[in-house]
Amino acid sequence: MSGTAQIGVTGLAVMGRNLARNFARNGYTVALHNRTTARTRELVESFGDEGAFVPTGSAEEFVAALERPRRLVIMVKAGAPTDAVIEEFAPLLEPGDQIIDGGNAHFEDTRRRERELRERGIHFVGVGVSGGEEGALHGPSIMPGGSAESYDTLGPMLEKIAAKAADGTPCTAHIGPDGAGHFVKMVHNGIEYADMQLIAEAYHLLRSVAGYPPGKIAETFREWNGDGSTRI
Repeated sequence: MSGTAQIGVTGLAVMGRNLARNFARNGYTVALHNRTTARTRELVESFGDEGAFVPTGSAEEFVAALERPRRLVIMVKAGAPTDAVIEEFAPLLEPGDQIIDGGNAHFEDTRRRERELRERGIHFVGVGVSGGEEGALHGPSIMPGGSAESYDTLGPMLEKIAAKAADGTPCTAHIGPDGAGHFVKMVHNGIEYADMQLIAEAYHLLRSVAGYPPGKIAETFREWNGDGSTRI
């Protein structure tokens, strides 16, 4: 099945596995690769009926399974592990191919990687992915950076697997060049963590100062999350 997969995913922990399944559920043939082949086998054995997967056992086999221009999604830990995977695969790619980093990379690292790979003719696309493991499977919010040229071919695929707004608009767009996607994801994470801190502090005040039992706090949060009334 050489050259039959429209996209490939390497790094099949929870996020990578679910993202691969999302692509397959939406009609794409997905090449699979993982440092330990057991995870690749487990994915195919458990979810092979969800779509077309091409399991591979080596970097060379993985790259060979991809259509040109190749689109290779990296779903590994940020930092040195991402650099290691890039160095493993970049020598096997050709000008015009794409390496897509879906991890939580620091945007300055993404800018460096994009610059270095651009010199080799390879598109590097830093993509923020929001929604956790459920979002990765059922429809995440996706924040791709990189070149406009890379979005021409990758964008329609991301739009198909992304979450949809009430009017059907996909929750993705080309954010901007080099590290723009990961920069926006960083801002997104800062807002999210501030919201979590606010919820924790509100719970603490309702429990310790107002003396509410947990059940009443839960009901209060439900009201805040609905019509905005509090009844305090």
